[in-house]
Amino acid sequence: MRKALSGVLLIVIVAGVSLAAWLHFRSNAGSAISTTTTTATTAPASGPLAPLTGLPDPGGAALTRPALTVKIENTPEAMPQWGINQADVVYEEIVNGGITRLAAVFNSQAPAKIGPVRSVRPTDTQVVWPLGGIFAFSGGAPYAINSISTAPVKLVDESSAGAAMFRDLSRQPPHNLYGVGPALFKFGGTPTPPPKLFSYLTSTDKVIGTKVAHFVVPFPSIYSVTWTWDAATASWDRTLFGTADITGTNVRESPKNVIVMWVNYVNGVGTMASYANLQGSGPASFFIDGKQVQGTWSRGTSPGDVLTYQTKTGKVVKFTPGQTWVELLDSGVSLNVTP
Repeated sequence: MRKALSGVLLIVIVAGVSLAAWLHFRSNAGSAISTTTTTATTAPASGPLAPLTGLPDPGGAALTRPALTVKIENTPEAMPQWGINQADVVYEEIVNGGITRLAAVFNSQAPAKIGPVRSVRPTDTQVVWPLGGIFAFSGGAPYAINSISTAPVKLVDESSAGAAMFRDLSRQPPHNLYGVGPALFKFGGTPTPPPKLFSYLTSTDKVIGTKVAHFVVPFPSIYSVTWTWDAATASWDRTLFGTADITGTNVRESPKNVIVMWVNYVNGVGTMASYANLQGSGPASFFIDGKQVQGTWSRGTSPGDVLTYQTKTGKVVKFTPGQTWVELLDSGVSLNVTP
C-alpha cells in the first residue's frame, strides 16, 4: 500500500512540474482561438445521419466505415492534442497512477493527425466491445494487451501501423506519436457502420433539467475538468490544468453533450490493474443544452451490449446531435455544479 501511495505521489509531483511548464507555454501562445465547431443543434428529419453524432452525413462516409477508437494521452506533456475536436465520442478514464487518458472514437470524420497516441488500458476493452471496428494504440503491458485482444476489434499498434502512425520529431518521446485518420480507417473492421450509442433531440423536443453555468468533474490530482456552458456556441467549453483546452489546430474543445457516469473501478482507482466496470448500472448526470438532467446508466450482462441512459422517471435521455464526452468518474465522488 505504501509503495502504491508513493508511486502516486511521485506522479503528482512530476505532473505538477510538467503542468507549470505547460501553463507557461500556453500563456505565451497566440491568443487567436477558434471556437468554430462541427456540430449542430438538431438534425433534419430526412437524409443520412452519422450514427455516432446524429448529424447530417451528406456524403454518407460515416455509413461506409467502422468506428476508429484511438487511445490518447491526456497529460500536460501531451498538449496540445490533435484531432480531439473531430471525434464523435470521447471517453475520459482514470488509469494507473491516478492520471487520466482518453479513448477518442472517430467515424464521421478522419483527421490527418490524431494524438499523441499512447498505450492501451483494461478500461478500453469495456469501451470498444459494443463498437467493434479498429483500436489504435502505441503498445502496452501484457495484461492490458491480453485484455483488449478479447474485444472484437482490429488492433493497430505502432509496430503494425506503417504509414498510419508517425513520430513528430519536434516533440519529445513518448509524447510524439500520432495517428493518420484516413490511413487507419484502411485497416478495416466490423461492424460497418458502428451501432448508435445515443438517442437525439429533434426540433420539437425540449430538455427538462436544471440550468447550469459550469461544473467540475473531480478526477484525481491535477486532472479535474471544468465544463462551462457557452450559450453562443450552444456547447460545453472544456478547461483542463486551469486553462482553456485548445487543440493543435487552435480550436477550443467544446462538445454538445457531457455525460458523467459513476462507475466502479475494479481493483481500486489508480492501481496497475484497475479498470472501469461498464457492466451493470449506476447513477449518471447528463449535461445537455445548458442543463443538468439526473438519471442512470445501464448495460446488459454481455460485453457487447450498448449502454443505455435514462432519466430518473425512466425515460430515454435524448442528446443534442454532435460530439459527446463521457466522463468515467469513480463511484462516490461528488460533482461540483454551479447553477
